[in-house]
Amino acid sequence: MATSSSSAINSQQSPGLKTYFKTPEGRYKLQYEKTHPASVLHYSHGKSVSQLTVAYLREKPASHNSATPSAPSSSSSVRSAAARLLGAGNGSRALSFVGGNGVSRTGPGSSRLTGNLGTSTSSSSGPQSANNYDGKGSYIVFNTADTIFISDLNSQEKDPIKSIHFNNSNPVCHSFEPDAKDGHDLLIGLQSGDVYTVSLRQQLQDPGRKLVGAQHYNKDGSINNSRCTCVAWVPQTEGTFVVAHADGNLYVYEKSKDGNTDITFPAVKDVTQFSVAHAKSSKSNPTARWHICQGSINCISFSADGAYLATVGRDGYLRVFDFAKEQLLFGGKSYYGALLCCTWSSDGKYLLTGGEDDLVQVWSMEERKIVAWGEGHNSWVSGVAFDSYWSAPNSDGTGENTVYRLGSVGQDTQLLLWDLAMDEIAVPLRHPSGGSPTFSSGSPSAHWDNITPNGTLLPAPSMRNVPKLSPIVAHRVHVEPLSGLLFTNESILTICRDGHIKIWVRPSHAETNPGQSNSSGEVGIGNATGSKERPAISSVKVGANSSLNSGTSTSLSFKQQSSVLFS
Repeated sequence: MATSSSSAINSQQSPGLKTYFKTPEGRYKLQYEKTHPASVLHYSHGKSVSQLTVAYLREKPASHNSATPSAPSSSSSVRSAAARLLGAGNGSRALSFVGGNGVSRTGPGSSRLTGNLGTSTSSSSGPQSANNYDGKGSYIVFNTADTIFISDLNSQEKDPIKSIHFNNSNPVCHSFEPDAKDGHDLLIGLQSGDVYTVSLRQQLQDPGRKLVGAQHYNKDGSINNSRCTCVAWVPQTEGTFVVAHADGNLYVYEKSKDGNTDITFPAVKDVTQFSVAHAKSSKSNPTARWHICQGSINCISFSADGAYLATVGRDGYLRVFDFAKEQLLFGGKSYYGALLCCTWSSDGKYLLTGGEDDLVQVWSMEERKIVAWGEGHNSWVSGVAFDSYWSAPNSDGTGENTVYRLGSVGQDTQLLLWDLAMDEIAVPLRHPSGGSPTFSSGSPSAHWDNITPNGTLLPAPSMRNVPKLSPIVAHRVHVEPLSGLLFTNESILTICRDGHIKIWVRPSHAETNPGQSNSSGEVGIGNATGSKERPAISSVKVGANSSLNSGTSTSLSFKQQSSVLFS
């Protein structure tokens, strides 16, 4: 049976791993594990790294019931089988999503029934009409080898409730859009360069062996046959999405336009320079090609308002663009090697990157440079995220972020948490008169003599001139290298490159749900009493009299514990 096979995998993958870790606010406990059937571990396994997306399905108002998509067949057996995927209940559902930056949204959903692709399998029980399936649910979408899996986030069942198999190529990236007008909310990029949009709700409804309602873009690599590396919906737009490729190109698509139009773009004249080419016809899709860099684009991320796009690449540069103006604003270099991941804070003020230099870097949009770097991983940093659900113990409730909680995972199998007090890092004041800015603390500095001109790619600054962070928690969470993490209101989700997921419930939720305890083999980290007393928040402060001149070492003071909580 698939269940027993996947259970065996999990028992083998976690020897000696602790089932909770302690932070200043309390203990995070391992609540559930999710995985895939062992049958997917065949020849194609290992060609793609597993990525993670979370979608919440919330009950829609009764007045919206008419928008519920119909089942693809009127047969009662078909409707009953579809319901077995979702369990019993009543009402229809609306979707919302939590991304890497913790921004959550809710939106109506509908779907269209056209076309089909791939094959799928599913397992669950409980007869119920597909048109009246349960109104609430939380789902995990993840890829492993040549399959997309969908699991119930809140179920103790480890195996997925549905799997979608791709015959000719592996899915490598995906993104979810809760505000999709036509129900096509799930975006999937393949190793072959092909791209699909589908309705997640429709896939859950459908009991058959076909992925229904798929729209196909860049079919058979007709526009770009290099591997998709990242896909993303553009926030605050009507169905615009972007697809990044391994050859350094990014394409802008409109979901409302035909995905099978013939289009060619002119050859890139200088592969080392940013350039934009537009389609000649207004009916063409994609509408534009952005040449970002020489080599692969490893990750892309939009600010919550959709105004800015960040990319990181094989060349080691972070680049930040004004998306509407198609303009490169600034960029910066890693200390060593490629940058692999990036994400925005929910307020759009800061960016977080990680890569092959084993470091976590914090970038300021206001200052257009690195404002802090963190050391703690022993190998490449493969995933970073801001925890917008967390608030500092001394938070005044005004909504202003005085301390940011950061998370990172790496190929060293560790999850690291960091606390960063950005208001204690001296910030330069911009002067409309055009004079040289000074620091808000009053101390002059040659480190920020002029506002960085648009389009400038900066080298990595001297580490002596940038405040250093130390993690508040370092916890080994998996046996295999990690590929991503997400923060939700209730938990932290981590995924390893082979597609095994762990859900770590937050201290407040663990206390209110004592029945969801962990195995009896727990080992204490730090103080075994589990005290909820909160030590001072780890932060970095640049002293008022400290110099940031290139020839002088930075004077740092730390308000933190003398040791990191390792586990």
